[in-house]
Amino acid sequence: MKNSTVSQKRKLSTRGFILVGQEHLESTVKPNTTLSSASGKANSPVQAVSERFPALEKQEVIFTISAPGAREVTVAGNFNGWRTDATPLKKMGGGKWAVPVMLRSGEYEYRFIVDGQWCEDPDATQRAANPYGGFNSVLIVPLAVKTSIL
Repeated sequence: MKNSTVSQKRKLSTRGFILVGQEHLESTVKPNTTLSSASGKANSPVQAVSERFPALEKQEVIFTISAPGAREVTVAGNFNGWRTDATPLKKMGGGKWAVPVMLRSGEYEYRFIVDGQWCEDPDATQRAANPYGGFNSVLIVPLAVKTSIL
């Protein structure tokens, strides 16, 4: 590693790589260890990715629709590759259908398929035009709320 200086030594029990500039330096990083900075002060412990980036965590979202008399209801969207058979809803009684789905934070478009007929979610607050002359329902999943303090 010519023209590269690294002033820290790290005692490692697990082998890994750290990217410094454009060079890969082989090192070991043990989860939940404290690393020292060049000034000698201790940095915060190494955190799990999901703690640092809550958007990577999945959250349960429940899709529901009222479809009395329906024999089969599914939901298709960009979260399941628009596959009509991937996410069937279960009959809950009283004409209500529901299915829980684990989604990361972000914006999703979807449509229900009730007995083979595509339809929008009548309870959706947002929608987007689709290339077939209709509209997709839009669901926005917010970031998960984290209450722990580092």
